[in-house]
Amino acid sequence: MPNANEDTSPALNQVQQRAVSELLRVAPVADELARRFQEAGFSLALVGGSVRDALLGRLGNDLDFTTDARPEDVLKIVRPWADAVWEVGIAFGTVGVQKQARVGDADRCFQIEVTTYRSEAYDRSSRKPEVSYGDSIEEDLVRRDFTVNAMAVALPEKTFIDPHGGIGDLEARVLRTPGTPEESFSDDPLRMMRAARFAAQLDFDVAPEVVTAIKDMAGRIEIVSAERVRDELNKLILSAHPRKGLTLLVDTGLAGHVLPELPALRLESDEHHRHKDVYDHSLIVLEQAMALEEEPDLALRLAALLHDIGKPRTRRFEKDGRVSFHHHEVVGAKMTKKRMTALKYSNELVKDVSRLVELHLRFHGYGTGEWTDSAVRRYVRDAGPLLDRLHKLTRSDCTTRNKRKAAALSRAYDGLEERIAQLQEREELDAIRPDLDGNQIMEILGVKPGPAVGKAYKYLLELRLENGPMEHDAAVAALKEWWAEQEEQG
Repeated sequence: MPNANEDTSPALNQVQQRAVSELLRVAPVADELARRFQEAGFSLALVGGSVRDALLGRLGNDLDFTTDARPEDVLKIVRPWADAVWEVGIAFGTVGVQKQARVGDADRCFQIEVTTYRSEAYDRSSRKPEVSYGDSIEEDLVRRDFTVNAMAVALPEKTFIDPHGGIGDLEARVLRTPGTPEESFSDDPLRMMRAARFAAQLDFDVAPEVVTAIKDMAGRIEIVSAERVRDELNKLILSAHPRKGLTLLVDTGLAGHVLPELPALRLESDEHHRHKDVYDHSLIVLEQAMALEEEPDLALRLAALLHDIGKPRTRRFEKDGRVSFHHHEVVGAKMTKKRMTALKYSNELVKDVSRLVELHLRFHGYGTGEWTDSAVRRYVRDAGPLLDRLHKLTRSDCTTRNKRKAAALSRAYDGLEERIAQLQEREELDAIRPDLDGNQIMEILGVKPGPAVGKAYKYLLELRLENGPMEHDAAVAALKEWWAEQEEQG
């Protein structure tokens, strides 16, 4: 398998051998597709992230190809062969393909993207890249974001193409740009965020000249659409090493443009150093939350990262020298909603993350178990379907180095979870409702649908939370007593 750089060091040869075995593993589908392009008079190459992942021994079912065929020709070639075809990205030269194929003893479903050689750049006032097609794979590779993503394997002959030394950078675990970083980031400023994202996903370092360029050009991210920024941020946060990417965003000033609440957590310490570094605390909470996940959970990770963003706005230096952050959870929930809305997150996710931020301190009133059953019911009711995430967030929020204090907090939360489990077994806490429904309320009070029914429902819900389940007759009596008081006041 020839390498354009002709580097024959043993380490690189081992990496290449791993790549060959990975490519052969998916060869049936890749070779089949390549032959169809060859018969039509076009070239096809596996490219970018697929080659990088093959070299890292982690190639999955998502395959990226590049070709000299224009999109309309690509469609003609793949339609008779594919199980499904998507044209969503065709304006950017990309055709999506789904193909079921036998690999070894198993059937696998491959998600394939075939993109025409291209070069794209931003107009300084535009939020969308302008796309123009290229005529050679070398021209295509030089426009790629990083050298580790600027390698290709020409098919079906499996010729390795690496004009920018990507395989060496992969071995060194470093992110560099094919051309100058200034040119690369000027073409597409989102690449600055992609540097942070790949650092987090791959646990790679970012070359010093790339870091310098990001610092100098951070403001250019402003022309990129909120949706594209959000998607990169999600990939970073859901990665295996989010601290690495977030640190780069903050250190380069990029976070100041896309998530300014994060660098704002770097509060200057008071002279007595009596409060924690909130920024570092937030990153630790994120990592501790990740350790409690069954699988990556975007809502939990965002809540962990943002749970204390209300602290800078609520910080007060008290007369006794202490530092307070009263109601930072309420302020933080509002700030979370505002920032996530600006980044075009879904209403449901905004609501969930904001609610977790708002509730993250609630447990600290529990002490050593002084809560009444009523308080426990309200905790469960207020958390609703977020209760499991709230458990994880609250446990993660303990970053004290005092082992005795940490153990006491853990025991207290164990006690709360045990009480919740006991109450759930007795009372079906997951579906707390009044002991009478709306229809029963109207029938008992002799009223029609309207505000009075809502008030009565709310009263009975409060009664249910306070006292637990009531017998039907007792609930009816309580409702009638409340209604009589309402009529006297009215």
